Amino acid sequence: MSEEIIPGALYIVSTPIGNLEDITLRALRILKEVDLIAAEDTRVTSRLLQEYDIPTSMVSYHDHNKEQKTPELLTHLHSGQTLALVSDAGTPGISDPAFYLVREASREDIRIIPVPGPSAALATLVVSGLPTDRWVFEGFLPRKKGRHTRLINLMEEHRTIIIYESPYRVLRTLSDLLEYWGDRNIVVGRELTKRFEEIVRGTITEVQQYFENHTVKGEFVLVVEGKS
Repeated sequence: MSEEIIPGALYIVSTPIGNLEDITLRALRILKEVDLIAAEDTRVTSRLLQEYDIPTSMVSYHDHNKEQKTPELLTHLHSGQTLALVSDAGTPGISDPAFYLVREASREDIRIIPVPGPSAALATLVVSGLPTDRWVFEGFLPRKKGRHTRLINLMEEHRTIIIYESPYRVLRTLSDLLEYWGDRNIVVGRELTKRFEEIVRGTITEVQQYFENHTVKGEFVLVVEGKS
C-alpha cells in the first residue's frame, strides 16, 4: 500500500538518466501528489512530466539561483505544503545544487524523504567489472585550480574511483589520468540507458585512443581501477 504524502515534507526524487521507462512507480506518484516540483532545468523535467501526464507546477532551482530560491522553498515547506526536488537526471544531490536545499532544510528540522532511483555512477560501476566492495566518488575534477592537487591526492587511492566528465573535457581528463596515475584499467560509460549507450573497457591508453577516433558526445562516467 502506498504511503500518504506527508504535509511539509521535502521529497528528494530520482529521475531517469536517459530512458524514461526507468522512473519508479513511487516517483511518479510523488511527482503527481506534491504541491510543487523544484527542478534543476524545468525544460528537461517538463518532458518527463508530459510523458506521464503529470500536471504539477514547477519552479527552477539550480546552482545560480539556489541562494535566492532556498528561503522561498523553505517558507513553502513551513506552510505545510509539499515539495519534490529533482535534478536534470538521476539522483539529486550528486554533483548538483540539491545538497544546498537539503542542508538548509535539515537545519530547520524539515522532514526530508528520499525516493531512490537511477544513478549514472552506480549504473556504470556495476557493469564495470572493477571491484565494487570499496569505491570513491569524485564527481567532476576541478577544471583549473586544484586539479593538479586532486590528481596527486588520488594517486595512492586503492579503491575504485568514479569520475564524471563532459564531452568537452573527457579527452583531456583521460590524458591527465594517464600522466598522473599510469596506464590503469578503466571503464567509460557514455549516453547510459539511451539509444547510443556505450560501455568502453580497456587500459587508459586504449580508451583514450578509442575516443580520439570515435564520437565524443553525451555525458561520461569514468570508473578507474584503484592503485594495485
